[in-house]
Amino acid sequence: MAREIERKFLVKRDAWTRDPSQGTQYRQGYLSADPARVVRIRIAGHAAFLTIKSPTVGITRSEFEYPIPVADAAVLLDTLCLRPLVEKVRFRVQFAGRMWEVDEFRGENQGLVVAEVELPSANTLFELPPWAGEDVSADPRYFNSNLARYPYSRWGDAKG
Repeated sequence: MAREIERKFLVKRDAWTRDPSQGTQYRQGYLSADPARVVRIRIAGHAAFLTIKSPTVGITRSEFEYPIPVADAAVLLDTLCLRPLVEKVRFRVQFAGRMWEVDEFRGENQGLVVAEVELPSANTLFELPPWAGEDVSADPRYFNSNLARYPYSRWGDAKG
């Protein structure tokens, strides 16, 4: 059984720079966004995956991910997934010995930029990059499954 242990931070846009050509397009949707079991379909670049996640306890949860044909993923995204789909460009950035994934959201989550780092344990110490802002690891609004149900564009004055 795979375990996902990650911390999530808002990105300070004035400190964040990237090469737009280095990002990977993501399109993902949810067959189930029930907090007891999240079932996601994702197309990432030229690959596709089915992912099942357990509830989050602290910053840890079980995660099972399986490659699936891109054509099957496209049909599932177009016909069975909850709306809206989550669209983003992901940048992978090495910083202080850790790989960070920075997601610039598109579509109904346009304007949101979040950075995640996966850790070997919940109490692992790590250095924050200068563009990492507020820690939102425990804020369920920033879970991708919740962004599919209640997109960032609808938050109004409640944004970050």
